[in-house]
Amino acid sequence: MQRRTLLPGLAALPWAAAAIPAARGQPAAGPGWAPDRPIRMLVGFAAGGSTDTTARIVAQALTPALGQSVVVETRSGAGGNVASEAGARATPDGYTLVMGSMGTHAVNQSLYRSLPFDVARDFTPISLVALSHCLLVVHPSVPARSVAELLALARAKPGSLNAGTGGSGSSQHFALALFEHEAGVRFTQVHYRGGAPAMADLVSGRVELVFAPVVESLQQVRAGQIRPLGITRQERSPQLPDLPTIRETVPSYGFQSWLGVFAPAGTPAPVVERISTAIQAAMREPAMRSRMTELGYEPVGSTAEEFAGFQQAEIRRAAELVRISGATVE
Repeated sequence: MQRRTLLPGLAALPWAAAAIPAARGQPAAGPGWAPDRPIRMLVGFAAGGSTDTTARIVAQALTPALGQSVVVETRSGAGGNVASEAGARATPDGYTLVMGSMGTHAVNQSLYRSLPFDVARDFTPISLVALSHCLLVVHPSVPARSVAELLALARAKPGSLNAGTGGSGSSQHFALALFEHEAGVRFTQVHYRGGAPAMADLVSGRVELVFAPVVESLQQVRAGQIRPLGITRQERSPQLPDLPTIRETVPSYGFQSWLGVFAPAGTPAPVVERISTAIQAAMREPAMRSRMTELGYEPVGSTAEEFAGFQQAEIRRAAELVRISGATVE
């Protein structure tokens, strides 16, 4: 199998404009659309998780910008598909938004045999909110203090190191599988039901390594409970400037996940533009950028057209990651 990077830097991704899906019989909103009642933002994962936390931060910023409350509503289940389906079937009038992710709006299209919606056709991209990267972290007992030393251990005894993930098809799983693919090594993959139990077993020493999202591992790194060896970014992180990128050792490697806001397909263009503009403005605010960075995210804020092109590229990338990893769902 030919090895090649599946994730160039964000600047290299095709931000080609993609057409926003056509309206489904809804009247066009007038110029300068202003909501006259509260807006709900659906989240497909449990309250208190990273997606929910980000949604609440964005909702808090949108409330004054739009002049109406933006209320986060969690509908967890089926890898985020419960909330996605509710969003896809909602009236496309601007009053229902979805905080989507790489998982819900790219991966699931290839991971699940059938979905009651299409992640591209049934949604209107509004704005890419943030990028998320992973840290390659090991238990302190692992005798490796660099990516190169970890690779030497893995090559000396293939499969001897246990690598935890947040489950088959999770970002941790994809980051790990891509690393194995690009570096030519093999670990024993241990899939958990979520990132939290994987991290708990890493801290306790039941597994030797995890590719953990920065937002889910930074606290343990700072507490000295786990040792970071590298980050999946294309460039070093401003939060951890002394931590090398993995690509400094494996040049073809890079991995990122993301969060972004969607609306039902057919949402009128003035509505999309108003909400997208508000998100972009929020992501430029120093306080917002600081807060997102502290959580381990890279804040973005994009136009709807940019996000549409980005999502199309991500759907293709996700299909390749599913193939490489062999990810399945029950």
